[in-house]
Amino acid sequence: MTLYVSDLDGTLLDRDGKLSARSRAGLTDLLEQGLLFTVASARHVSSIRSILGDLPLRLPVISGNGAYLGAMANDQHELVHAMEPALAQSIFALIRRLGLMPFFSTHNGQYDQLFYQEAQNLGQQGFVSERLRNADPRLRHTPRLQDHLLDPVVTFVIIDRAAPLLELQAEITALCGDAVETHLADDLYLPGWPWLTVHDRRASKDQAIKTLADRYSLNEREIVVFGDHVNDVSMLRAAHRGIAMENAIAAVKQEAHTVIGPHYEDSVLQFIQNDWRR
Repeated sequence: MTLYVSDLDGTLLDRDGKLSARSRAGLTDLLEQGLLFTVASARHVSSIRSILGDLPLRLPVISGNGAYLGAMANDQHELVHAMEPALAQSIFALIRRLGLMPFFSTHNGQYDQLFYQEAQNLGQQGFVSERLRNADPRLRHTPRLQDHLLDPVVTFVIIDRAAPLLELQAEITALCGDAVETHLADDLYLPGWPWLTVHDRRASKDQAIKTLADRYSLNEREIVVFGDHVNDVSMLRAAHRGIAMENAIAAVKQEAHTVIGPHYEDSVLQFIQNDWRR
C-alpha cells in the first residue's frame, strides 16, 4: 500500500485555485475504496477546508508548510511548530527596519490568529481581500502589529516585489541561520507580487510527513508526493517517489522521479488512478 501526499496550489488545484469536479469525484471514489491520501500545503487548515469541503480524508492534513498537523474538519491541531518568542521579535524588527510590512499568524494553544496592520501594495491588498472574501476566522486588523507578538508566532508572510524580498531573505538567513525555514515564491494568482514566508525550522513538509507516518503507523508504506514549487523540494527529496507537475519550477523537476501533466488537467488524479489500478 502507498501513502499519497499532494501539494494544493499549482499541483492538485486548477487555475482558479479550486478542486475540479473531476478530481473531487475521482478522489472521493478512491478514498472510499481505501486510498491513503492527504495534502500538504502552505495554506492554513481553514482555507484547505473551504477548498476540499466534503472530500472524505481520513488522515490529518499538513498545513502552513508543515507548521500544523491536524484534521481538516476543525482548527484543533495535533501539532504546532511555532518560533521562539525572541526569534520572532528579532525577525519582526528586521522586517520593519527594511521598511517592509508583514502579516503574521500566531497560535496561543487554543486558537489561531492572523494579524495585519495595513495593505501597502497590490499583492498585500489581494492577500487581505481573499481572506475577507472567504471569511477567514483568523484575520485581525490592528493599528500596531508589535502589540501581538506575545503569543507564539507560527508564520511571517511578506508580500512585495522580488528585489526587497531577496534582500530580506538574505538578512534573515544571516540573522537566524538554520533556526528558520524561508521560502520565496511567486503568487500563482497575482504574478509580480511574490511572497516570502518564514517558519520555524521544524516546519517543513518532509518533517510533517515523517511525523504523520510515525503517528499513524505508516512507516512501512511507500510514500509518493506531488509538488510544483520551492516549498515542495524537501518532501520530493524524502519520498520514495517524488512527482513533479509539468508546470513545476526547475528545482522541483530536478528532484522528481517523474514529471506528469500540468495541474489544470487533473494530472494528480490521473496518476493516482493509474497507480491504484497497477
